[in-house]
Amino acid sequence: MSGADNNQTTENENQQDDYEKENYVSIQDYTGEGYTLYDANEEYGKIAEENRDTVVAAVEQYFLDNYSTEVEVHNIVSAMDGVTVFVESIGEPHFNTIAIVPIDLKNEEIKTDSVWSREGEVETAIKSGLYAMAFEEEFAKLDDYLEGVTKEYDVIGTPIDVVRNVQAHGHSTSYYFISSAGDTFKKLYEEYEKNPEISKHKLKEFFKENPIEPRYLNVRVDFYMEDPDMEPDEEIFNQIVTDIEEMEGIPTGGYGVFLHDNYIDKTRGSGKKSNTLETLATDKIIKE
Repeated sequence: MSGADNNQTTENENQQDDYEKENYVSIQDYTGEGYTLYDANEEYGKIAEENRDTVVAAVEQYFLDNYSTEVEVHNIVSAMDGVTVFVESIGEPHFNTIAIVPIDLKNEEIKTDSVWSREGEVETAIKSGLYAMAFEEEFAKLDDYLEGVTKEYDVIGTPIDVVRNVQAHGHSTSYYFISSAGDTFKKLYEEYEKNPEISKHKLKEFFKENPIEPRYLNVRVDFYMEDPDMEPDEEIFNQIVTDIEEMEGIPTGGYGVFLHDNYIDKTRGSGKKSNTLETLATDKIIKE
């Protein structure tokens, strides 16, 4: 390697170190403060906060009108042409997602009649919540196991404020979120559109008649090391993977496991880094 290459490598490493010092915080101390969207204009956030009641009302009405769902607004973040609003459904199906509220910067006007969401994003979130409703007992077993992991090992989940404020991943807990795809879930959403009050019993019947392929239902499990000075522990990671592989009675799906160190990038709301231990997409744990 030439001297110029060495200098470039050192410079890149120094930039990375500076970035980490400025933006990485302990997961225990993070609530979503500092989260930033690409090309965001902070002026939109200021206007939205000055008119928070108007923004909240517009978003709540948007979800009632378009998805027959009551939501609670948790966070408002500056975006490119307005603000991105993080919400959580009230009751079931349970999910976290976002809506976007445009703002006329020149006139400082909240465009309450133009609230929107990215194509399919809310629908996908609702599908995940419906799946969790249908398999309530199976998810309760998974919840119990993952909570037990935090008592047995020096790891923790994602604080619920982080989940609510910056992670709009559909049905989510402090330990995992789920996402879905495929024709079965397309049909599921059609059933929900016909009857937003669909019961758990009806959902169970639906899945009996329309069994899913595990590869179309993703369950992503995330843990962080509890100690700020600890690297991700391979022994703990392997044990979690083995446990999930051997468990019976948990929801059908393809499971991915991620174990991060103690730090999260406050600007992105993500703990994934070069030292994260993870099951690769090709090595998902398939539960039939």
